[in-house]
Parts: sequence; C-alpha cells; structure tokens
Amino acid sequence: MIMINSTQVSYFTFGAYFNIGLFKYLFFIIIMCFYAVIISTNLLLIVVICMNRSLHEPMYLFLCSLFVNELYGSTGLFPFLLVQILSDIHTVSAPFCFLQIFCLYSYGAVEFWTLAIMSYDRYLAICYPLQYNTRMTSNKVAVLIALTWLFPFFAIAVPIFLSSSLQLCGNIIKKVYCDNYYVVKLACSDTRVNNIYGLINLCLIVFGPLSLIIYTYVMILKVCFSGSKQTRQKAVSTCTPHLASLLNFSFGCFFEIVQSRFDMSSVPMMLRIFLSLYFLTCQPIFNPLMYGLQMSKIRSLCKSLIFG
Repeated sequence: MIMINSTQVSYFTFGAYFNIGLFKYLFFIIIMCFYAVIISTNLLLIVVICMNRSLHEPMYLFLCSLFVNELYGSTGLFPFLLVQILSDIHTVSAPFCFLQIFCLYSYGAVEFWTLAIMSYDRYLAICYPLQYNTRMTSNKVAVLIALTWLFPFFAIAVPIFLSSSLQLCGNIIKKVYCDNYYVVKLACSDTRVNNIYGLINLCLIVFGPLSLIIYTYVMILKVCFSGSKQTRQKAVSTCTPHLASLLNFSFGCFFEIVQSRFDMSSVPMMLRIFLSLYFLTCQPIFNPLMYGLQMSKIRSLCKSLIFG
C-alpha cells in the first residue's frame, strides 16, 4: 500500500475549539468550580469510608474504589481542559495525547467493571443473605477490586499501542480532548487490526460487565417478587443509587459513541461538545452526590465530619 503524505505526527491540533472571546474566562471558572466540587466530594467520601471501621464492608469498599476512579478520570480531563480553554493555540504533543486517551478510556472501563462488581455484591447480599459473609470474604473483595483496575489497564494499553504506531495523514482531532477513534480516522495505513481489536475491547469492557449486571438484576428481581416486603425494601434502598449511576454513565457513553460514529455536523457545536464531555464530567459529580445522599450510613458520617 502506497503511503501519501503520511508521517508519524509529533503533535495534534483540536478542531472543536472556536473563538469565544472573553467568555473563555467564564467557561474556565465554571469548569474549575466543577473540578473543585468533584475533588472535594469524592475525597470526602473516600476519607469517610477509610476512617470509619463500620464502613469497612464490601459494598463500601467497592464504592471507595468507584470514588477513586472518579478522581482518576476527572484528573485526566479537567486540568488539560482548563489549559486549553485559556490557550490561543489548541495543540498537544502526541505522547501526552496518547496518555490522555489511556487515562480516559481506562477510566470508562474501570467504571463499567466496578459497577458490574457492585451489582454482583448486591446479588449475593439479597439472593444469598445467610451465605454472604462466606461468599464475599475480604480476600475476595481485594481480588475483585484489583481485577477491576488491572484488567482494564491491560485491555486499554493494546489499542493505544496500535494507534501510536499508525502512519497518519493529518493531525487535526475534531474534539476538545484526545480520542482514540479520531486518531485512527486520521490513519493512511491499514487499520483493520485496530478496528477488530476495538470491537473485541468493546465486548470485554462494555458488553461483558453489562451482561453480568443484567443477569444479577434479573436474579434480584426474581427474589424480590417472591420474597418478603423487607427484602424488597432492602433491594430498593441499596440498588437505586447503583442503577441510577449505571443509567447515567451508560447514557453518557451512548451519546459519545453515537457522536463518534455518525455525522453530527448539523448539530450545534456547543451541544456536540457538551455531549462528548457528559460522561466524563457528570458521572464524577453524580456518583458522590447520589451515594452520599441516598445511603444513610455515609450521609450521617459525612454530617458528623463536616459539622462536628
């Protein structure tokens, strides 16, 4: 295959930024406030769970892992976004761009797998309450948390490596942050391997955990319909925040996939930017607020820590 004007680019330019004049300072303040709220709320809940032995239960330890992931994902986006908003030249070096892709994609993968493990934990607690402590031991919790981080990291590293070795015919990414799909679209060389592995990864990272979540909730619903009123109340109180979090994140990812795969040129630029940022900005603020407000144990301990 003949390469035409192909090169190993040293930097990328973002094509989704446009001149908004002095409004860039307003957007900077809004984004910075968002980031400050995300950092403070997630850190508060991590500290509350770590400091209180009464919360050293599987459900809360999985939640702690989820909050750590929110900090990880938002730190991969927000500082970069703040710099780009104030900058007049919207470029980024290729190595840093691939680092950001790794952070954001691994954040999404860890999020899905953590939510899947949390649904499995709720399934054991509701469907096998008497055997829960023997089935969900502290060692098993540690292994599950380790797997929800290590597996996505290895799974995401492969497509990043494949993309970084592509010969590219351009360097303009039509987004406000780095995205692997948009980098692959710039390639002059054959991208079949990238596309095949991308589909495999989609199954492993999205459909794998979603299948587990659907199965566990079918089992939980069966027990709820045949069980007592107390069982139903327990299921509703512990599963509502989890389901809300899952739906919020799934909708955000769906918007992002639709925008990447279909022509959205007729949609206003500001709306496209909002949709592409939704799952990266709303989930890290949605989760701590949802779990902090819904779960009485966490809510009361947060009040005592803040108000003394």
